[in-house]
Amino acid sequence: MEGQPSEGKKEKAGEGGVVVWSEYKGKAKVTRKFAAVKRMLKPSDPRLKENVEKAAKKAEKEKAAEEKKAVAQVSSSLFLSHNTDLGPPYRILVDTNFINFSIQNKIELVQGMMDCLMAKCIPTITDCVLAELEKLGPKYRLALRIAKDPRFERLHCDHGGTYADDCLVNRVTVHKCYIVATCDRDLRRRIRKVPGVPLMYVVKRRYQIERLPE
Repeated sequence: MEGQPSEGKKEKAGEGGVVVWSEYKGKAKVTRKFAAVKRMLKPSDPRLKENVEKAAKKAEKEKAAEEKKAVAQVSSSLFLSHNTDLGPPYRILVDTNFINFSIQNKIELVQGMMDCLMAKCIPTITDCVLAELEKLGPKYRLALRIAKDPRFERLHCDHGGTYADDCLVNRVTVHKCYIVATCDRDLRRRIRKVPGVPLMYVVKRRYQIERLPE
């Protein structure tokens, strides 16, 4: 009859159109849908690379804004710029170059500190400063010998690494009871940003104090 497939052929309707296959050849022929259109992504789709980068930048800006809003807690020992924790006997954190400059200018550390502050002084030294002096070698063995003086108070460090500048800045930021003795300009610039911490350095063969409240 007309309109019916022959004995060797069969027809089946599917989603993609009409599928015709032959029992003899075993090949399938698929007819496509009429006016089929590809699905397009919207310009605002979050899967696009441009939108992913924009979202990452926005998250970074929000994080930076939150960090700026965070205000560091002020130490309870500060009354405006006056540090009430400072008082005799003064504990003075000594840096590596401060010992070397004292040797070059022929200043005895403990006596020079007492002459400057007119009070009893306890020089303190951290493990990082001692490690730096040991790394400098035999040229600075006299400075290392002075640092191991029994009159020096030893402070142990729990952090990793032996970079003395970061150690001193972190210590005086947490504990406001120290005076920092250093001749390093970069370290002094960093210490000046910490409120209530005085500085001691060498000027004209004697010690000079800075920012000590009267």
